[in-house]
Amino acid sequence: MIELINVSKSFDGVEVLKNISTKFETGKVNLVIGSSGHGKSVMMKCMVGLLKPSSGNVMYDDRDFTNLDYSQLRQIRKEIGMLFQGTALFDSLTVEQNVEFTLKMFTSMTPAERKDRVDFCLEQVEMEGINNKFPAEISGGMKKRVGIARAIALDIKYLFCDEPNSGLDPVTSRVIDELLKSITEEFNITTIINTHDMKTVFDIGDDVIFIYQGMNEWSGKVKDIHSSNNDMLTNFINASYFD
Repeated sequence: MIELINVSKSFDGVEVLKNISTKFETGKVNLVIGSSGHGKSVMMKCMVGLLKPSSGNVMYDDRDFTNLDYSQLRQIRKEIGMLFQGTALFDSLTVEQNVEFTLKMFTSMTPAERKDRVDFCLEQVEMEGINNKFPAEISGGMKKRVGIARAIALDIKYLFCDEPNSGLDPVTSRVIDELLKSITEEFNITTIINTHDMKTVFDIGDDVIFIYQGMNEWSGKVKDIHSSNNDMLTNFINASYFD
């Protein structure tokens, strides 16, 4: 579980996140929704250590991520996987080398052990046999799958995804959604997804937090969204269907 306790973040005196408290449960797909510019990405960056909160605490299973020394931070970072919006694969590396990258950085595995782990991760995303291909040789959907394989290479506990369906056609988007859902449940991962795709929210989401003007405007179960009686959330959901 990851918990945010009164997290705020300011830039040049402008408060972008305002006293956010929420929990992201283990073994569930946790969705973060909200319009662009309202703080979703800043919140995620604070959670993974790319930004330091101006105040408040980010807790990883009772470990205060905001107040750890270097070695303690390194340990938690080994437990975090990230799927970037643009996949962020290295064009000059093969699929196998991309997935292997974090294994080389964070483990003392032998080359044979790394190869076994890469093959296992590619099998989980149904991308067996493409080890020697380069990113330019595979489709956008395949790149997303390889990105997921790389994200889970370290036997992670926490998975962060930033707009995982960006740039994908509807059919491929649903495939990626189901893959993220199955990995979350099979490996009991705390998965957190920033998304504008309301079909993703209703198809695979368990819990959701709606960020509006830097605040936790509403949070709860996905199944309770339509009965929330929150005008801001209702307006956002309705507008999303016409984007």
